[in-house]
Amino acid sequence: MTSDRLRGPVLSLFRMVTGFLFLLHGTASLFGVLGGNRGTGLAVELGTWPSWWAALIQLVCGALVLAGLATRVSAVVASGSMAYAYFVVHQPEGLLPLDNGGEPAAMYCWAFLLIAVLGPGTWALDTLLVRLRDGGTHGSARPAHDTA
Repeated sequence: MTSDRLRGPVLSLFRMVTGFLFLLHGTASLFGVLGGNRGTGLAVELGTWPSWWAALIQLVCGALVLAGLATRVSAVVASGSMAYAYFVVHQPEGLLPLDNGGEPAAMYCWAFLLIAVLGPGTWALDTLLVRLRDGGTHGSARPAHDTA
């Protein structure tokens, strides 16, 4: 079936785009590039809680998810950080994401949870490492633990 054949590659593309966008947020906040932190053009101050730590998670987890390396763990950490951002930073400003500016945090939280549950897809370093470890004996590029 065509949809089954496309599942792994489409999941991989979803993971790569999500990781890349998250990586950009971290890069902007940590280094003051690409518009900087919240469009100010400035980097967040080193070590400030929670902004600097959130940006570090965005940079590291975004890069790992983009590459498909340690994907599930990185996606869980990213999802958790976005849940924290939503409930601690945004939710006190209003009940709904439209009222509190929390749409990106909520969407990233659920997107990373989806990646953590479904795995990296067929185009990922995790998948390649499983194939290399198994000596290429599997006919599929899919790791045994991945249902994508």
